[in-house]
This record gives sequence, C-alpha cells and structure tokens, in this order.
Amino acid sequence: LTQVYQFTRRNKMALRLAARSAIRATAIPSRALSTAAVSDLDRAKSVENFEAVLNKFAEIRACAVLRTATSEACPKAMQAAIDGGFKIAEFTLTTPDCLTHLSDFRAKYDGDVMVGCGTILTTEDAENAIDAGSEFIITPVMLPDVIEWCAARNIACVPGCQ
Repeated sequence: LTQVYQFTRRNKMALRLAARSAIRATAIPSRALSTAAVSDLDRAKSVENFEAVLNKFAEIRACAVLRTATSEACPKAMQAAIDGGFKIAEFTLTTPDCLTHLSDFRAKYDGDVMVGCGTILTTEDAENAIDAGSEFIITPVMLPDVIEWCAARNIACVPGCQ
C-alpha cells in the first residue's frame, strides 16, 4: 500500500524549527558552527545537503510512502509510484528487505527521485538507513535520541508522522 503525505510551507518551517531545536539540545550553538562540528562525525552530511532535502520537500510536497507485506511486492509497488510521477519516496522499515530495496532505488534514481527511510525507531536504524543511501529519516513518534543524532549530522529528520 502506498500512502501520500502532503508537505506545505508550514511543514517546511516545522522541519527547520525541529532541526534547529535538536541542534541546540546537542550543544551545537548555531548552524554555522555545525559544519565544523559534524566534519568529525560518521555519516555527516553538509548543510547544503540538509537544505537541499528540505527544499525538495517544500517544492514537491508529496511523498510516496511504501509499506508492503512481502519483499517481492516492494520494488513493484515503488516502481508504480515513481512511474505515476512521485519524486520523493519513503521505504518503511516494516517492509521486508527494506534497506536493500532502498539502496537499489537510490542507485537507480539518484538525482531524479529523493529516497528516504521511515519507521526509524533507534539511532541504529537511522545509521543503517543512511548507510543504505537514505536521504532523509522519518520516525513514527517523537524520538529525541534519533532527532539529535540526525541533527548533529545535518540529516533531515521528520519526527512523528504517524
């Protein structure tokens, strides 16, 4: 099943505010200093990458969210969503072999479709998703440790999309 979330300018502002709040909570005084602070962290992204992800959400404002019961159904369903015009795709960790499929689609559509991972519950889940090629992280509820981990690394994180 594919669900669609609409993102508005207000959501973009909420994303930025959540990220900035998380950064303050991790004792990084400002976004300008975060570039130097994250350079020593594993899996860190640039501020430009973070802004590009937020801007793409603001521009496109719709995301195909994939949750399938079987691994075999996953690539077919996501391909249908992309063929239908979606430019942002979220694979949920509840889908069998999610990270393999995410990695495959990221390689296939890099630059054309922004690919991310949802149902992230721990920082280990976030690490694995980023290692697989996820460009953003979605959590089902507010998880401060995941939000702080992402914010410290300039990884766009959308908390509480349940």
